Amino acid sequence: MTPEKFKEQLSDITSAIQGRALNQELADWLNENHGASRPSFQAIKASCMAGVQEGWLCEREGGGIKYGRIFKPSEELSGFSVDVVDMQNIAGPHHVHPLGEIDLIMPIDGHAEFDGHPEGWLVCPPGSSHSPTVTQGRALVLYLLPDGKIEFTR
Repeated sequence: MTPEKFKEQLSDITSAIQGRALNQELADWLNENHGASRPSFQAIKASCMAGVQEGWLCEREGGGIKYGRIFKPSEELSGFSVDVVDMQNIAGPHHVHPLGEIDLIMPIDGHAEFDGHPEGWLVCPPGSSHSPTVTQGRALVLYLLPDGKIEFTR
């Protein structure tokens, strides 16, 4: 796996969701079509795990969280940026999603949950905010941010 192949893999999903409202209907669609039991989910999870192991994902670390923006918003990704975090039983910094956020939750051990949600897709609508929290183990979480917009609060 390479970052270029990873971008191609993600572009299939970002092109399918381009222009859709970031709401529960989108989360349901993602979980139905690209959920944990689907080959697309398993392929993305395998790519993320390889990227972490090879050092091109989650290459930064701060406050007990490994993280990194692998792709800035681009036409190839339908205007989404891509970040991946590696978290274990920890809360991250509070932030707001001006245009929303789409999360792919990939437990690594235990029954890790992200903000109380199990393995799968979570869609946060525009204007939502949270302190991203992983409990019950370790998880990788992939974030798709429209136009890369995120506002960290103090």
